[in-house]
Amino acid sequence: MTNKPIPEDLQQAIREENRNLRYLRFLVDLALGEIRAGRYTRTQAEQVVENIRSQALKLFPGKELAFDLIYRPKFQRAITETFRLH
Repeated sequence: MTNKPIPEDLQQAIREENRNLRYLRFLVDLALGEIRAGRYTRTQAEQVVENIRSQALKLFPGKELAFDLIYRPKFQRAITETFRLH
């Protein structure tokens, strides 16, 4: 097995992907905190989720399913708990 150097353009793409992922995690964490703090009505909270989904798809085009599998359940749980929808 040889350790070939990674081309600079690939390294740059990886850095950008990591930066985008950190930014998305920041947005998600911030929104979850705001939802759980009760800063929004239920309608506003649902709109925040859709806004973050739109932003996620700008950062990661074509990854709708990934967002819906990874982040939507977290948001749904926060909204359910915050607005006592059990």
